[in-house]
Order: sequence, then structure tokens, then C-alpha cells
Amino acid sequence: MNKTELIAAVADKADISKADAARAIDSLVEVVGKALKKKDKVSLVGFGTFMVRERAARTGRNPKTGAPLKIKASKTPSFKAGKALKDAIK
Repeated sequence: MNKTELIAAVADKADISKADAARAIDSLVEVVGKALKKKDKVSLVGFGTFMVRERAARTGRNPKTGAPLKIKASKTPSFKAGKALKDAIK
């Protein structure tokens, strides 16, 4: 399902216009992004939790030459599914 299909499904399910559904989805994405940027967790009970995970610096290898190289520490967005979501796909 892509964003357009998601907007149509939300509009149909909530009995709202596609424009309203698009604004709601865009707002959700924006708010979650801003919260993660502040290193906050966003928990939606039954759905899951969005969080930022820290990746430690490590040594990797250049696949072309095999030479070792240093990979910097980084932050990455992460999602952990909630129980209700896990149960829904069984």
C-alpha cells in the first residue's frame, strides 16, 4: 500500500474527504518526525512505538578493496510493533 492508497482507505474508513485524510496523515508524519528529532518516543497503544536508536561507531570493510574503514556512530529511526498489531497479522 502506498501513500495514495492509504489516504483513500483512511478517507473511506473515517467517512471524510481525501483532502482531510491527506492532511491528517501528513500531520501525523510531521509530528512523529519532530518528536523523534527531539529524541522523544511516540507510543500508540496497540499499534507500536516509534523511537530513535543509537548505532555505535564500528569498523567495516570496503567491499571493492577489502580495506577496513571506520563507520561513524549514527542515529536511526526505529519502530517496534505493539501486541495488537502483531496479533492482527497472525
